Amino acid sequence: MNFTEQQKKDFIKALKQEMPFGKYQGRQLMDLPGHYLAWFNRQGFPANQLGQQLALVFELDHNGILPGLRQQLRSGQNKFNQS
Repeated sequence: MNFTEQQKKDFIKALKQEMPFGKYQGRQLMDLPGHYLAWFNRQGFPANQLGQQLALVFELDHNGILPGLRQQLRSGQNKFNQS
């Protein structure tokens, strides 16, 4: 799958976005605990950009993709597979 540069930037921005409120305020969304993301999924994500970002991170976590992405971002390997 091919991604535009803007899509790549938006994806990485979502993962690195800091939680602006609550118990986990200041943590990057990719570092939020799975149970917290699942709670948002049950209760409903906010109807804004943060909600969209939380929903994306929840899906990545729920499907077991988030740990690998987290490792790649921390090691500086934030390139998407474009094949």
